[in-house]
Amino acid sequence: MKKLIIVLFTLFIGYFTMAQTTISGVVTDQNANPIEGANIYLEGTYDGASTDAQGKFNFETTETGTQNLIVSMISFETYMQAGDVSYLRDLTIQLQEAINQLNGVTLTAGSFQAGDNSKVSVLKPLDIVTTAGAAGDFVAALQTLPGTTTVNEDGRLFVRGGEAGETQVFIDGLRVFQPFSATANNIPTRGRFSPFLFKGITFSTGGYSAEYGQALSSVLLLNTTDVPEQEQTDIQIMSVGGGLGHTEIWGDQSLSVNTSYVNLAPYQWIIPNNRGLRWNKPYESISGEAIFRSKKDKSMFKFYAGFNHANLDIDQEDINFEDLVNFKLKNNNLYANSSYKHFLDKEWTLTAGASISVDKNNIDIQTNDIHTNETASHLKLKLKKSFSNRFQLNFGAEHFITDYKDTFTTINGLELKSDYMDHLTGAFSEADIFFSNKFAMKLGVRGEYSKVLDGFTVSPRASLAYKSSENGQFSLAYGDFYQNPFTEYLKFDQSLEHEKTSHYILNYQYAADGKTFRAEAYYKDYKNLTKYNTLRPQFDSEFNNGGSGYASGLDVFWRDNKSIKNLDYWASYSYLNTKRNYRNFRESATPNFAPKHNFSLVTKYFITDWRSQVGVSYSYGSGRPFNNPNAVDFMAEKTKAYNNLSVNWAYLISQQKILYLSVSNIAGFKNVNGYQYADAPNMEGIFDRREIRPTADAFFFVGFFWTISDDNNKNQLDNL
Repeated sequence: MKKLIIVLFTLFIGYFTMAQTTISGVVTDQNANPIEGANIYLEGTYDGASTDAQGKFNFETTETGTQNLIVSMISFETYMQAGDVSYLRDLTIQLQEAINQLNGVTLTAGSFQAGDNSKVSVLKPLDIVTTAGAAGDFVAALQTLPGTTTVNEDGRLFVRGGEAGETQVFIDGLRVFQPFSATANNIPTRGRFSPFLFKGITFSTGGYSAEYGQALSSVLLLNTTDVPEQEQTDIQIMSVGGGLGHTEIWGDQSLSVNTSYVNLAPYQWIIPNNRGLRWNKPYESISGEAIFRSKKDKSMFKFYAGFNHANLDIDQEDINFEDLVNFKLKNNNLYANSSYKHFLDKEWTLTAGASISVDKNNIDIQTNDIHTNETASHLKLKLKKSFSNRFQLNFGAEHFITDYKDTFTTINGLELKSDYMDHLTGAFSEADIFFSNKFAMKLGVRGEYSKVLDGFTVSPRASLAYKSSENGQFSLAYGDFYQNPFTEYLKFDQSLEHEKTSHYILNYQYAADGKTFRAEAYYKDYKNLTKYNTLRPQFDSEFNNGGSGYASGLDVFWRDNKSIKNLDYWASYSYLNTKRNYRNFRESATPNFAPKHNFSLVTKYFITDWRSQVGVSYSYGSGRPFNNPNAVDFMAEKTKAYNNLSVNWAYLISQQKILYLSVSNIAGFKNVNGYQYADAPNMEGIFDRREIRPTADAFFFVGFFWTISDDNNKNQLDNL
């Protein structure tokens, strides 16, 4: 019996010994370097091992048949191989580097982002609206960034040698057709929108995504807040008016409403105007905004609507008239958009949206009346698919409809009507490809067809990014960009062609420990720009697309909010070299909105003992070109340099009550925006001229801001 037990035990041990299989191999990275400490195991079992210093592993298993071999290691993508265990020996396994969304390379050429959740942000929403001299206008704050030019009499965004109309604005991916308030000639405008409704801003100074079109120079992307933090009421009492805002939350739904009234009469009464200007009715406006949000587990719906009514009555000096010229304006603007995002299965995301804008102007100039009416809409559908953390595809289609009409009526009752309607269809596709944590690429293409121009365009876009160190990276970008001629041309001539520019951008960015440095060189090549043969565009002008030009330059940005306690500052410098032969230019020349040098310094300091934030901003622009008809050379003279020193002070009376003071151009610099020359020479054959000065050398603002919220902690400091 004892011998039988020994025999059976021997057979039992032998059976299991023969049933065991050895699994072995070596694990390396993409460069064939061994990886130590990788975990290797058969899925669903306890059989496995770790690699040694040479990357080698081996272990035994009693499993048979087809099994899944798993190899995992931090910072590498998990590897899986299925096969019969008898073949899982002497393997050579190469692991792919995992793409780190927090520390990996990002595509930043030509783009400044502002958002608390953006890993490439150089500004936060708080920065956008606490800049001294900006007076709460996010567009004015953006003019402290490199690549922009301060055109003091205009107020819109002029980017890298491009006109203001070459920058387009989008809210939640949908076009805003009239983003700036209506105003009189030589009086700067402001953005229509309140900054507190937006969670982030992306400002692309060039080389922007194929998703966006109809902008030769840049795009400004505004994203509304998805979910408000809490219910609150905001009360504003200001030296130029007042405002009231409220946010209400019902479970997954919320509504934010903001209203404001602005009247510059008190300011005009206190601050004397420069000569050649008389306000009969200072600027007055009433506006309101509302955004409704509904958030579900896999979807987000938003509806945004904004209304603005503005009017003014002003007498202005004109060199061609003996008396002041009267200008009256009434503007009504309505904008609404809705957007819907749904997260589908298998990493698909669907986004759909629509926007509509109605803008009406009634203008009286002396004895002439002008009535304009523009109705425009935008429909958009977009799909995004994440195939892996290395490859993402974004594609979609959109349609724009623009219906413009204006009527010019003289004192004699003669009517001159001009109008046009356009249907523009666009389609785009773009892929983000991450080769590693150090190298990424974005490839895209956009196609557009315009009915009014009866033309089709194709715009390739590409950008590359290489991470040269832990905190620094280089980026390259190229793209073709098309835009329809401006309304002031199309309303007279619909036989024109698309205008075009090509962007070439080289960027370096370093960001670490509260410090950000950016340097960006660029070149822009303009073609098919619109030209005409009269003093200004009119019904009998001869138009063509024979214009061209270029813009090249260097932009530098530096920010530091850590070196000195409670001090945050940034500095921007831009060098611009540009010439154009367009409009009614008789030869290629630098346009009057393009100074060669621009510099901005913005500082913010919080004084704890005073419960105050103090801000100081300084802006400089070298002289801007202008044409002197008394001289031989065209556009050869320049204005004196532009200077502006502004300060602001926010004092916390209590946590939720703020007293705010802002003064622009506190040093009283006598800036000259340009010169107006007479249409005809005087008796001596000389063209007389006058200076174009700001309406006032300084602007002051005083406000009281009170927030009522559930936590008794929230305030409006980030809106000032």
